[in-house]
Amino acid sequence: MINPVAFVTLFLAASLLSGCNQAVKSPYTISTISPDATSFISSITFDSLQEIQPVVSIEHVQDGIVKVRIKFTLTDSIKQDDWRVTIVPGFNPSFHWAPHLTPTADNIIAQHVFRAPAMIVGNSQRNLVVIPDLDLVGATPTVPWYMDMDAPNNVLTLGVSHSKVTAHVLFGREKGLTIPPGEFNFGFYLLMSDDAESLTDPWRKPLAFLWEKWSTPLFAAGQPIQGDLEPYVRHTYHWAFDSWAKSVWQEFTLNGRRVGAPVFIVNVTQSPNYPGDVNEREFRSVWNQAWFSSLRSASGLYRFARRTGDKTLLLKASMTKALALSFPQQDGLFPAVIGTAMEVKQINGKKLSRSKGWHSYYFGNSNRNPIKDWGDARDAPYHILDMSWTSLLMLEWHTELEADDKLVAYAQRYADRLIQLQDTAGFFPAWLDYKSQEPLPYLTRSPETSMSVTFLIKMYEVSKDKKYLDAAAKALKAVTDNVVPLSQWEDFETYWSCSRVLDSLVGKKIKRNDAFKQNTFSMYWTAEALLAMFEVTKDDHYLLEGQRVLDELLMYQAVWQPPFIPIKALGGFGVMNGDGEWNDSRQSLFAELIMMYGKALHKKEYMERGISALRASFVMMYCPENPETKAQWEKVYPFFDEKDYGFMMENYGHGGETNAEGLGIGEFTIYDWGNGAAAEAYNRIVDHFGKDYHSLTP
Repeated sequence: MINPVAFVTLFLAASLLSGCNQAVKSPYTISTISPDATSFISSITFDSLQEIQPVVSIEHVQDGIVKVRIKFTLTDSIKQDDWRVTIVPGFNPSFHWAPHLTPTADNIIAQHVFRAPAMIVGNSQRNLVVIPDLDLVGATPTVPWYMDMDAPNNVLTLGVSHSKVTAHVLFGREKGLTIPPGEFNFGFYLLMSDDAESLTDPWRKPLAFLWEKWSTPLFAAGQPIQGDLEPYVRHTYHWAFDSWAKSVWQEFTLNGRRVGAPVFIVNVTQSPNYPGDVNEREFRSVWNQAWFSSLRSASGLYRFARRTGDKTLLLKASMTKALALSFPQQDGLFPAVIGTAMEVKQINGKKLSRSKGWHSYYFGNSNRNPIKDWGDARDAPYHILDMSWTSLLMLEWHTELEADDKLVAYAQRYADRLIQLQDTAGFFPAWLDYKSQEPLPYLTRSPETSMSVTFLIKMYEVSKDKKYLDAAAKALKAVTDNVVPLSQWEDFETYWSCSRVLDSLVGKKIKRNDAFKQNTFSMYWTAEALLAMFEVTKDDHYLLEGQRVLDELLMYQAVWQPPFIPIKALGGFGVMNGDGEWNDSRQSLFAELIMMYGKALHKKEYMERGISALRASFVMMYCPENPETKAQWEKVYPFFDEKDYGFMMENYGHGGETNAEGLGIGEFTIYDWGNGAAAEAYNRIVDHFGKDYHSLTP
């Protein structure tokens, strides 16, 4: 087979007539001139800008990697709604990957979601990756970039155009682009490979390239946060248990026992500095759910209190554990939410939502589901995912924090019920009817099963009963055989969270992109389950399969500092290929797993990525240690001051738009999916890796 670099040199230089760094004559085409060249790329064409002659330069970076730059020198502004480069692969791909969905020709992948931007196509013989040159993206603020993938027509596009958010969150083309006078520089990298590793894991080479080129220098400089993270943890706990305690900390008597936990959510109207009246954003509650886990946050608080000798915080952590054990079980199943009744009060001429107090408590489940979609939690269905996650946390508390047989017994009752629900293929259902306990017909064979795998492995380790390991192995095989090869990463958040776009396509690919709507949660749970199975069996197959899944997850991690994002971005995560977040709180959940893979595979890149994810977990916090973020908060909420240090939105730019004037900043904090979750991740990593975790090498 022809060497990729050799043939790219051939067809690019020949098509430029006189070689590299020469003016290109219209039409602006870089195309193959021999049959060998078409094995990776059939043609590259780009639009004109009036009659201005461009200069194209080609650089052969290393084997299989070529850098292309196109330069126009403009003497005046040019109004042109869209300018693009079109790349046609020289083969028929059976695999397509892009960071965002473009279900119609009117949609584009706006630069807003350029976290680790790449378009990847491949088949059983070769892979082609196109990566926009991040040294150029955003360099001219008024000329935003975009990408697009048209799988049926085998066309990859990069270009510049204004965009608009057309749904939550897809992007559409918008007219009105003006390219200013001066140099208009555009560029991209082509990565071509036909080796076995790339064909098995098509994300590995682009990830390594992106990290080495753009992330490593930023990481070495201390991005996104430099220095010790413990001050952020102290801000978190001071905020939750002191300055905002009146709104955050909930303490009450349940079944004759004093229990407590930080509330599910608070907003800026609950700040001690807010000049108006409080309006509670959602029903007052405490959750033990896949996002919002009070038990997870309490385990972090316990670790911190144990390390620092803080008996007050240790007591609060123990009260949250007691609350989790108070959730009633029925045949092993248990609810995920305890909430209070709410009422609307007329205060100072406004209708304001208020809790009736904990005497009105009830148990229920997450209202982010296909049955009680954002409705009442009281009779919402049981969610297997939530129960498996909470039960796993109980076993980890027992083995790592304090031995408590009540935790083991609670988790084992659930485990015994769980394995009865496993279907013949190995999957666990997603939801059960709250009254009948019968499985519901939604995501019946989804990667949510992977969380139950990890729990059952832990149950086996604690109990030594092999039935749990056997059930886990069967379930993991179901996921790796049926979900992983298709990248069918569908879970509750993919369709029943705030991103409702394309929610009618559950179980179906978006044809234009040859891709499912997918979510990073599912990838995380599966990579975690594969690593857990590797650790208990020492079978390298699980480790390598887990690495492949982890690499797909890492394509959603920010690898650079975009000039159009006014806060620090390196290491932060997006959510899915149909939403707009930067620095989402899930990075605190992901951080240690990435480091664990770095340790198991002796891979420095993963260690740096995991540490960056942990650092990014605190970037959205309002505090003096984050001057860029603090400035954004104060542009939107000028009443914020030191009493609000520790307040932290779960992500940034959620709606698909940002600017330097505060657009992209939210208005609430979810302790268990924000500052409390970030603090838990830090405390857990310190316990497992030591205070000098940031200096470790794999």
